[in-house]
Amino acid sequence: QLVLVLGDLRIPHRCNNLPEKKTKLQLVSRKIQHIRCTGKLCKESYDYLKALASDVHIVKGDFGENLNYAEQKVVTVGHFRIDLIPGHQGDMVSLPLLQRQFDVNILILGHTHKFEAENKFDINPGSATGADALDTNIIPSLVLMNVQTSTVVTYVHQLIREDVKGESIKYKKS
Repeated sequence: QLVLVLGDLRIPHRCNNLPEKKTKLQLVSRKIQHIRCTGKLCKESYDYLKALASDVHIVKGDFGENLNYAEQKVVTVGHFRIDLIPGHQGDMVSLPLLQRQFDVNILILGHTHKFEAENKFDINPGSATGADALDTNIIPSLVLMNVQTSTVVTYVHQLIREDVKGESIKYKKS
C-alpha cells in the first residue's frame, strides 16, 4: 500500500501552491491509496489531496483553516499502527512516550528529523512547499511510504535547485 506523507503546506498563507515538480505526484497518484498530513493547509489543498486518494487523514496544524481536524490521530495501514501529530514543540523526550502510550509502530510529525528509537520509526515529512516565515532556506520535501506486510520502505523526496532528489529508508517491524 502506498502512503503519501506531507506536511507544513502553508497554502495560501505563505505560499500559493505546491512547487511545480511536486505536482508530478499525479504520475503516481493512481497508486497512492492513503494520505497523511501534519496540517497547515487550506480547503483547496484538502480537496486536492482528496482527489489523489480517498483515505486522507490530517491533523490540526497552527495554520490550518479547518478547526475540525483532530490534534492527533492513530490510523492503521496494513499491519502498522501510525500516530499522526502536527509537532512536538521541541520535546524530543516525549516521542518514545507517545509511541508507547498509543501503541504505534510509526510516528509521523512535524518539527524533527527522522530517526528510529525503541524499535519504532519517526518520520518528519518536512514542508511540502518549503514555505516558512523564519527560514528562507527550507528545502521542499515529502515522503512516500510503501507499506508491506512487516516492512515499510520510505522514500524521501526533496526539491533541491529544481531537481528532485531522493533517498530510501527501510523499517522492519520487530
